[in-house]
Amino acid sequence: MNVAPSAPADPFDHPALFYRDAAEYLAGTVPFVRDGLAAGEPVAVAVPEGNLGLIRDALGDAAREVRMIDMSRAGRNPGRIIPAVLRAFADLHPGRRVRIVGEPIWPGRSAAEYVACVQHEALINLAFAGRDAVILCPYDVGGLPDEAIEDARMTHPVLVDGAGRRRSADYALERVLSACNRPLPHPADAAELSYGAGFCDDPLGRVRAFAAAHAARFGLSGDRLEDLRLIASELAANSLDHGGGSGTVRMWREDGRAVLDVSDAGHITDPLAGRRPTPVYQPGSRGLLVTQLLSDLVRVHTGRDGTTIRVYFDLDGADPLPYVRGAGDAANV
Repeated sequence: MNVAPSAPADPFDHPALFYRDAAEYLAGTVPFVRDGLAAGEPVAVAVPEGNLGLIRDALGDAAREVRMIDMSRAGRNPGRIIPAVLRAFADLHPGRRVRIVGEPIWPGRSAAEYVACVQHEALINLAFAGRDAVILCPYDVGGLPDEAIEDARMTHPVLVDGAGRRRSADYALERVLSACNRPLPHPADAAELSYGAGFCDDPLGRVRAFAAAHAARFGLSGDRLEDLRLIASELAANSLDHGGGSGTVRMWREDGRAVLDVSDAGHITDPLAGRRPTPVYQPGSRGLLVTQLLSDLVRVHTGRDGTTIRVYFDLDGADPLPYVRGAGDAANV
């Protein structure tokens, strides 16, 4: 009897670490880091600033061998984490197993940010499928709502806690991605502009002027205003090229943020669109990647009836990380 060989196991490992206090946090993360260093693996730690300090102090001199990243800044927009943090680090070490501690969800995330975080955690499994890497994601069981822990069980194939390591019986990648693809209703009083070749001779210029004028009125200025103007132009260009040749842009202010909303008839079928590092010299549109890198939050709803991309810019004067300023070339981090 001939038996077909079984498919090789995916070398990618994506466990969720459930912890209740600082002692459990360090017990789950520090040996993970030290084991990687002992094996000669490149190691990065991308967690919120307070936890970053805990790990750094516990590692002592060994911390100098680890890439330390403040996730509260780098992961301000969860859609930026895969291209500008995880892939940016892993791609620096081709052919080598990399080890990363990544903590994108912490108490205080807004409801809109939380949905983007869950989607990000699910997409890690697609972005790193087949790669020799392990990404350990800590979850604060005491500080996060029960919903976050339940979602972690659905986005991580493996769970780790005080009882040990086990497979997650609740892992459900496709169900999570479907649930995160939520409709994005806009307020009735949003400023609105339709664009396309049939509306004027310079649709992109019209969109840029519309977005910049409203963003400036909301309080955005300087480089951040230019970032939003660029994003509006890139998304509108995608509409002209891939979204049926026309679209609608809306703007409003919400909870201390300028919100840019672009809708068209296109359908995004690639779940990782905008989350792959793309070199500057690569031809073709990089509009979705630039949008993720330069925005404070991005939400997308897409289907056969069309696509809406919603972009949030904080009005507190903060700027994205220096390595995404301007060109947004995550591949060169």
